[in-house]
Amino acid sequence: QVQLVESGGGLVQAGGSLRLSCAASGRIFSINDMGWYRQAPGKQRELVAVVGGGGHTNYASSVKGRFTISLDNAKNAVTLQMNSLKADDTAVYYCNAHVPISRGSSVSVPVWGQGTQVTVSS
Repeated sequence: QVQLVESGGGLVQAGGSLRLSCAASGRIFSINDMGWYRQAPGKQRELVAVVGGGGHTNYASSVKGRFTISLDNAKNAVTLQMNSLKADDTAVYYCNAHVPISRGSSVSVPVWGQGTQVTVSS
């Protein structure tokens, strides 16, 4: 029963900053990776950024240089620092994690947060 709780969404002016946080709770043996996805109206859900347990990160080209993802292994939490926000960043942002189904298992399952709205006004 792993759960992801997101916070930090809201309304911000273009050029401003926002920090999203996501904390995993429940019976967590380990976390393979955590990341953020977003979905704007009329568009498919897309990967924003992901960070693995070893600290390796990947970013969508559209956010590279503006967003920074960070994983806190001890707290089973991930943050997304968003700077220089643009109107195109407006979307519902979803936290995602892959967790093993049991201790030591090589099989993992995805867990999703409920989503948090980020609105950037021009």
